[in-house]
Amino acid sequence: MSTENLSSSEARKKLADLAQDIGVAMMVTNIGHKPLSAIPMSTKKVDENGNIWFLSRLDSEHNNHIVKDNDVHLLYSKPSGMEFLSVYGKASVSTDKKILEELYSKIDDAWFDGIDDPNLTALVVSPKSAYYWDTKQNKYISLLKIGMSALNGNQKDIGEKGKLNL
Repeated sequence: MSTENLSSSEARKKLADLAQDIGVAMMVTNIGHKPLSAIPMSTKKVDENGNIWFLSRLDSEHNNHIVKDNDVHLLYSKPSGMEFLSVYGKASVSTDKKILEELYSKIDDAWFDGIDDPNLTALVVSPKSAYYWDTKQNKYISLLKIGMSALNGNQKDIGEKGKLNL
């Protein structure tokens, strides 16, 4: 696996591509305490600055954690596509109606009582550091390359990994 560190707009594009393609992240809050608190969150959008947006309930445990300590870690994993993304950042809670209307969709009715639900909030994570692993091909091709490498002793490039300098 080759290492390709990306910066600025390339890094933001890679972050957006992976976060939106994978779609769901485990959001870790309460980082300074054990056990860690982790919850699956659906990525709603990644904006032009690389900020990652989610919808969340105002009365949720993770919102309460973020108010006390805004350090969060997002862990994205798509084993079927051999795509992985780790993002550390600072989170904040927003009740801005314009943002909520932009992010909200009919599927969110499963968690909220519509766009006017008083418990509806948006979470925005501003990345401070990120790292990715991406094979650019399906897992069967990757496994084949790994097997070939084991047989003939030659290293095969099965994808790329690197730091995203945002």
